[in-house]
Amino acid sequence: MPDSAAFTGFTRETVRFYAALRRNNDRDWFARNRETYDRHVIEPAKLFVTAMGRRLKALAPGLAAVPAVNKSIFRIYRDTRFSLDPAPYKTHLGIYFWDGARPKMEASGFYFQLEPPNIYLGGGMYIIPDRLLGRYRQAVADPRRGAEVRRIVAAIRAVPGYAVEGGHYKRVPAGFDAGHPSADLLRHRGLWAGFETKAPEELFSARLVDYCLERFAPTAPLHRWLVKVLG
Repeated sequence: MPDSAAFTGFTRETVRFYAALRRNNDRDWFARNRETYDRHVIEPAKLFVTAMGRRLKALAPGLAAVPAVNKSIFRIYRDTRFSLDPAPYKTHLGIYFWDGARPKMEASGFYFQLEPPNIYLGGGMYIIPDRLLGRYRQAVADPRRGAEVRRIVAAIRAVPGYAVEGGHYKRVPAGFDAGHPSADLLRHRGLWAGFETKAPEELFSARLVDYCLERFAPTAPLHRWLVKVLG
């Protein structure tokens, strides 16, 4: 694949690959279809990471976009060690653009997921690491920064189709007022916002980058808040 190649969209074969994988989630089938995976999933995914990463700089200049498996592109292999589900492969394509010097899963960023027939686009932090959770809670409880994130969350929830997620604990953590205006956010273990919809026709063209950028934009203030308060 030449360095100068431009992203022109995923292919119909990308969608067919994942539809078939759901019916044939085993190593023999995957081995027979590995060439399809490499050509119609990984190759366009790498080009998408490069193109999307450039455009996302407008929302977050410090984003990392690394067009490689185990970097921006998540591995297809499932970790089945602690799972009752023995299926060896993920039935979706996950791509992440993260911000800052920490490992990608310890940093806020923007996430793209294709799991035909749907796509999901989100921004924020799926799990806040234990060592950063105290810093997050202090920011949420702070009068100024807490009010700021409440305004951000309210604005996102007002956009049709978007949800703010990451709630985990049943009670407000010890040491914090259960009646605090940000009590709901204090119960979070992660904080992200996203939008899920049927895969649009743009999936199969270069216009997917513009489509995603437009839908990442409402989550950008939340991402920037997390980067600011978590450092």
